[in-house]
Amino acid sequence: MKAVVYKGPFEVAVEQVEKPGIQHPNDVIVRVTSTAICGSDLHMYEGRTAAEPGIVFGHENLGIIEETGDGVSSLKQGDRVVMPFNVACGFCKNCTAGFTGFCVTVNPGFAGGAYGYVAMGPYSGGQAEYVRVPYADFNCLKLPEGDANESDFVLLADIFPTGYHGNELADVRPGESVAVYGGGPVGLMAAYSALLRGAKKVFVVDRVAERLQKAEEIGAIPVDFTKGSPVEQIKEQTAGEGTDKGIDAVGYQAQAQASGEEREEPATVLNSLVETVRPTGAVGIPGLYVPADPGGPDEQAKKGMLLVAIGRLFEKGLRLGTGQCNVKRYNRQLRDMIIEGRARPGFVVSHELSIDEAPSAYEKFDKRVEGYTKVVLHPNR
Repeated sequence: MKAVVYKGPFEVAVEQVEKPGIQHPNDVIVRVTSTAICGSDLHMYEGRTAAEPGIVFGHENLGIIEETGDGVSSLKQGDRVVMPFNVACGFCKNCTAGFTGFCVTVNPGFAGGAYGYVAMGPYSGGQAEYVRVPYADFNCLKLPEGDANESDFVLLADIFPTGYHGNELADVRPGESVAVYGGGPVGLMAAYSALLRGAKKVFVVDRVAERLQKAEEIGAIPVDFTKGSPVEQIKEQTAGEGTDKGIDAVGYQAQAQASGEEREEPATVLNSLVETVRPTGAVGIPGLYVPADPGGPDEQAKKGMLLVAIGRLFEKGLRLGTGQCNVKRYNRQLRDMIIEGRARPGFVVSHELSIDEAPSAYEKFDKRVEGYTKVVLHPNR
């Protein structure tokens, strides 16, 4: 079958690899109809992780079940399903508590598993014609038959729940103001989710024109950090107080927030949020931070150690929530909002391409050119 295979920094290729088969009675094999390229895939693509050549990418997957193991009871051949990027068992201590992003069964020695991602277990990615889904009764979410709302439903694998998760981490409530740093797909989903939750005012901080335009289109207030301090821009629009809540949808590859500068400053978003959010507010951090970054701008950053204004955070009595999304906690109700027409997250999808176009799509998405904001590949169309 065709699959997107990592070759080395800034290089992927579409190659023929072995089609997956049933390995356990609880497995299913899914014929992938849609699979998205995620911003976190770019961390591996850029050589910023320990990913080895040969890994098949893809953790945002939707498709049709082609084969089921003998132990699968709630699914059948022909079911249309979307899978959380988290691979989870459903029965360990963390899973039963709802923390499926931190399953301790599927990836021994590490809390959490995922498809096609470095250090997240032996699960091949779904940027391929087929993908194996373990613990399928737990991990597959059924969708309506047909192909309606495909670009909405595929986002249930990761970025829609992750954006919503940022709001949960920050405890966003109706009538509050929220600052979202990062206008990429997760940031736009965080802003969209804040509005769905009844936030009165949502700011989106970025420098990419297409992203800021998308933010404005959904009812958020765009803040271009190249035009001045985003903290000051937001305070000017909140009577000097700052926002009630903040969300970091950028992570460790944050760019310096000064006009004309092209350099990474990994802690800049965290420190900006400390200043943006009012005293006793809260900050949610769904943006990715890693314990080691070989491409970090300094020796401390390479070790995952960042200089954060902890004194100001303490002084202001701010609360922090961190960690990757537990997709199962949110995907069912978000699916139902899509079915009922209450949510249309697919507005972030900029390109829908064949799997053969993946190498070009990775390059353009990484360079943020030609309006590439979110790419969905269709391996079986």
